[in-house]
Amino acid sequence: MVKPKSCSQELLVQEDFTKEDTWRIFRIMSEFVDGFETLSKIGKAVTVFGSARTKPDAQFYKLAEEVAYYIAKAGYAVITGSGPGLMEAANKGAQRAGGHSIGLNIHLPCEQKPNKYVDTVLGFRYFFVRKVMFVKYAKAFVILPGGYGTLDEFFEAITLIQTERIAKFPVILFNRQYWKPLIEWLKQTVYLHGNIDQADLDLFIVVDEPKEVARAIKKFYAKS
Repeated sequence: MVKPKSCSQELLVQEDFTKEDTWRIFRIMSEFVDGFETLSKIGKAVTVFGSARTKPDAQFYKLAEEVAYYIAKAGYAVITGSGPGLMEAANKGAQRAGGHSIGLNIHLPCEQKPNKYVDTVLGFRYFFVRKVMFVKYAKAFVILPGGYGTLDEFFEAITLIQTERIAKFPVILFNRQYWKPLIEWLKQTVYLHGNIDQADLDLFIVVDEPKEVARAIKKFYAKS
């Protein structure tokens, strides 16, 4: 019996990039150009990350919506990955506050459709191009509870700040209880082994209340 191909296998069959590497450059360039042209017009914005798997009836979904609501009320556009779960909640909160709700969608083997609360959507084939857009146009990163993708964005942000590839800006972990084991590991294992400095543990903050997120961003820029 022949097993049906998964959507990721189908995509690999359709797109054998090893035969067209030079042409990929133009596709990558077009994604940068489209992203720069669109996002350069949005004004100040905050990028919000979080799990795509969180259901609308979950507590974190409601909290994410409130987080984005207060960010938008503070005058910031809200950028997400445009997917479901906490990304949807953040776009919904921004829209409810009358703010600009932006989604940077990624083309996955199993297609991800932008959620219905996105005002401006951009589509990307390449994760690295999309990640540039998340950072370049953000005044802050808000890290809601999430999985590998959320962790990837969190560690990339603090690595860029640590290595001074970008200027320091607020990186905010939301919900102390969720992030506590990770923070303890950074302190008790990574730091104690000498792999990061004390200053590296100050590259992010942790808050528990939706209003605290917008307040922390305002406080950071009031000092600068």
